[in-house]
Amino acid sequence: MSQSKVFILAASSDIGAHLAERYLRAGAEVWGTYRSQSTRVAELEAAGAKMYPLDIASGPSVKMLAATLRDQGFAWDVLVSAAGVLDPIGGFFSTDFDAWEASVITNSTAQLRVLHALYPFRGDRPPAKVMLFAGGGTNGPFDNYSAYCLGKLLLIKMTELLDSEYPDLQVSVLGTGWVNTKIHQQTLAAGISAGVNFQRTQEFLEGNHGHGSSLETVAECIDWCLSSPRSAVGGRNFSLVHDPWRSADLVDDLIADPNRYKLRRLS
Repeated sequence: MSQSKVFILAASSDIGAHLAERYLRAGAEVWGTYRSQSTRVAELEAAGAKMYPLDIASGPSVKMLAATLRDQGFAWDVLVSAAGVLDPIGGFFSTDFDAWEASVITNSTAQLRVLHALYPFRGDRPPAKVMLFAGGGTNGPFDNYSAYCLGKLLLIKMTELLDSEYPDLQVSVLGTGWVNTKIHQQTLAAGISAGVNFQRTQEFLEGNHGHGSSLETVAECIDWCLSSPRSAVGGRNFSLVHDPWRSADLVDDLIADPNRYKLRRLS
């Protein structure tokens, strides 16, 4: 990651901040966004990250960010989108539709709006590399989290579309599984509206079951994706927990099977 230029959408999130600090220590230039000023934002700025306010659901806000970055001679080699919300949590017909629709947008097209705006600022070392995050429900229902689930599924398919349309991009999407971050507070606040996931989240945060991945393991898997050849990881959806990404054989297996780790109908 040394000498790389990294842009992190939602760099003030737990995963985003961990990545920003890690990349700064490795000698990368880091740009990041935040929704509101916080101690975490100040810490990242003190560490050397260039931080910018952004409302990703606002077209004018994204345009303003792009104009500011252009004026500053911004260029990126790696773009990581760590944005995402679980709310509104509950059955589809029990949630406010406007809030539900806004969540789908935040978890999908709002992030793509930023990528669309920053695409012209790619660096001179193709392919430019993009990491997105998937969520629960990829292989089955995710009751009471339909907005979050659908938004993330859109990102999974868009990853494949971008890979097919733009050979100058290497786009991958990663499902992290359970990671102890602030996003789980939304489930706790939802209470019984979260269904069985309320108790599961309580148990996870209390450490009763000993499962979950660390922020550092997430970063290591992202490093693997970024360092692997485009023919192996481009357009694919990876599971940090279930895929053998630490295996030396996986890259060759992926190159040999262009359909693996993509949305496909089983015959």
